[in-house]
Amino acid sequence: MEVIPLAIPDVLEIRPRKFGDDRGFFSETFNAQRFAEAGVSMPWVQDNQSFSAAKFTLRGLHFQAPPFAQDKLVRVLKGAILDVAVDIRHGSPSFGQWVALEVSARAFNQILVPKGFAHGFLTLEPDTEVFYKVSAPYSGEHDRGIAWNDGEIGVDWPLGGEAPVLSDKDKVASSLADTPVIFTFDA
Repeated sequence: MEVIPLAIPDVLEIRPRKFGDDRGFFSETFNAQRFAEAGVSMPWVQDNQSFSAAKFTLRGLHFQAPPFAQDKLVRVLKGAILDVAVDIRHGSPSFGQWVALEVSARAFNQILVPKGFAHGFLTLEPDTEVFYKVSAPYSGEHDRGIAWNDGEIGVDWPLGGEAPVLSDKDKVASSLADTPVIFTFDA
């Protein structure tokens, strides 16, 4: 497996190995020992799967506050997404900055979004299925969001002039500037 730091190096692209023959392929998409050997060790406690029928469905930017803050390991089973992570760790050299990665069934890659980042994704194809592991269970009381179109963050969503499909919750999310300090950067 390859582990590749992105422009914000705490966010990682993971490329599992595939072993193929005339029947198809086999891959270990997660192996705790191999991940630990690569320096990625999280206590995964829950698997989630989402399906988006429409192209340009936008989910995010979401995070959970401690003690239910979540690391996320995201992969795409069908279709493609632009996955975005925004650094919301006060004091971080990259605070308020974002990094994006196209994650797709075709590319067979994954993205690791650690605690302290708001996370979101935009479907690039209809009928997209996303599967992700999280290191803490869902807690509605600790669920938070930042506006997907916060001008100070400036995520460049490839919408081509189209309006995204949003949940009611995501339509009213606050700006990063209006979000209280929840995470601080530990150098």
